[in-house]
Amino acid sequence: MKILILGAGKMGSFFTDLLSFDHEVAVLEKDPKRMRFIYNALRICNIEDVKEFAPELVINCVTLNHTIDAFRTILPYLPPYCIISDIASVKTHLKEFYETCGFPYVSTHPMFGPTFANLGQLEKENTIIISEGDHLGKIFFKDLYSGLKLNICEYSFEEHDKVVAYSLGIPFASTIVFASIMKHQDAPGTTFKRHMKIARGLLSEDDYLLTEILFNPRTPKQIEKIQEELAVLQDIIKKKDSSAMKLYLEKIRKNIE
Repeated sequence: MKILILGAGKMGSFFTDLLSFDHEVAVLEKDPKRMRFIYNALRICNIEDVKEFAPELVINCVTLNHTIDAFRTILPYLPPYCIISDIASVKTHLKEFYETCGFPYVSTHPMFGPTFANLGQLEKENTIIISEGDHLGKIFFKDLYSGLKLNICEYSFEEHDKVVAYSLGIPFASTIVFASIMKHQDAPGTTFKRHMKIARGLLSEDDYLLTEILFNPRTPKQIEKIQEELAVLQDIIKKKDSSAMKLYLEKIRKNIE
């Protein structure tokens, strides 16, 4: 298959490396310096060269805030049978775009960002494939992700946003609050250092990504739950209620079993 990858960032490079030995792959990137480590793939800097390449599949790996703009820029150069796809972690406005773009599409969300995951060992990681979309496109990504031994979940656009609000909104908000009250520690404990590693990794992400995850319409309800539990914990601590603390710890241990 002829596959065009938009963007030569971490995920764009990952998909290029993954696909280039079994498919004819081209990478479109405005900055030539970002393609200096691209191997076994055609490098494209001029968008007009896309028409000659005539891809059968496009994988959009540009930063989240440019995903739809990148699609709109590339569509005039694609053959009508080309399947377009994204790997965005936030699907806001993508459903509406796909339904009006006139091209077959497939949308997935690898739940293993390059910040924390070991891209060489993904057996315990998860990925989401959106149930709406082109059947052949979904089969392609199911085969691809199955080959990586990923756990594959299939959700609608609506269900995806709910999952993201819970699985990303809660840890993002908790980590940001943790980092917001940090002071320098001369002798940090192991738990503290692990939390700091997570915080530094999270805050190295694109600001737009963090904002869009937190601005998901379903995220505020999840944050309210954090606030409610903090209020319960704070009350137990203030009262120094050992019995209540024991029951509370038993409850949350059950949550993580």
